[in-house]
Amino acid sequence: MKRRSLMKAAALMAAMGIAAPATAQEAEKKIIGVSIPSATHGFMGGLNWHAQDTIKRLGEAYPNLEFVLSTAGDAAKQVNDIEDMMATRNIDGLVVLPFESEPLTAPVAAVKDAGKFVTVVDRGLSQEGIEDLYVAGDNAAFGRVAGQYFRDNLEPGAKIVVLRGIPTTLDNERVEAFQAALDGSDVEILDMQHGNWNRDDAFAVMQDYLAKYPEIDAVWAADDDMAIGVLEAISAADRQDEMWVIGGAGMKEIVKRIMEGDKQLPVNVTYPPALISSAIEMTALNFVSNAPMTGRFIIGSQLITPENAEQFYYPDSPF
Repeated sequence: MKRRSLMKAAALMAAMGIAAPATAQEAEKKIIGVSIPSATHGFMGGLNWHAQDTIKRLGEAYPNLEFVLSTAGDAAKQVNDIEDMMATRNIDGLVVLPFESEPLTAPVAAVKDAGKFVTVVDRGLSQEGIEDLYVAGDNAAFGRVAGQYFRDNLEPGAKIVVLRGIPTTLDNERVEAFQAALDGSDVEILDMQHGNWNRDDAFAVMQDYLAKYPEIDAVWAADDDMAIGVLEAISAADRQDEMWVIGGAGMKEIVKRIMEGDKQLPVNVTYPPALISSAIEMTALNFVSNAPMTGRFIIGSQLITPENAEQFYYPDSPF
């Protein structure tokens, strides 16, 4: 009976076009490199955690897959890491979240030119069409949702400041969509500077803004780590009652304050660090299934408000 059941299951899988899984001995070994930035801030800390968790889980599920994970604190190290993966490990696929777009474009293109499967995550390359698969949050929506909130909740003539992230294609997409959402609103953007998705950098930029501009009604920090730095600078200047702040990505400390009705943090915009899990899993499926894995996979952004914040609050999350 057991053998008959197995034969029926195999026939059903064949009828459905699903390949039967190979044994560890039968399956060809494939090596997937995963190159991501170091955990320099909260979002990236969460992303590193999800990457490690996903690699462990997939390694157990697919014995024929081997993963090589590297983290880099700057673009130069990331380039070296990828070149080393090619030279010493002969990787079959690469999942890369570029530290910066421009410096990583040529090295990643070289991996693709060598016939490897390439997945680019989050921060796009400066040249389109290199990668097989692109996985990211909806950066245009991330900026648009925030911009629409500013438009709907500020009076005409209101003055705001903006903190951008690291110079990347995704930062450009966010800022352009944010500005487009404000078109015709008469909300004035006083200044836009790069806070590099870094709490300390954001603190310094916001200190400069506070010194330069006696009137600021709201701040778009475009990242929750930067929002924390901004809030610290505002508090140090004792100007908490003058402006509110919107960050982004759904950091649990920020979401909790929204749940509690903190007027300085009225809303937030989602951009989940677990998107790296989607990227690694889809890349793995390219090697262990017949499912097509090329194209663009975009994860939507949602507005977190006091009314729905509880469903976005994960107290045990690293971010």
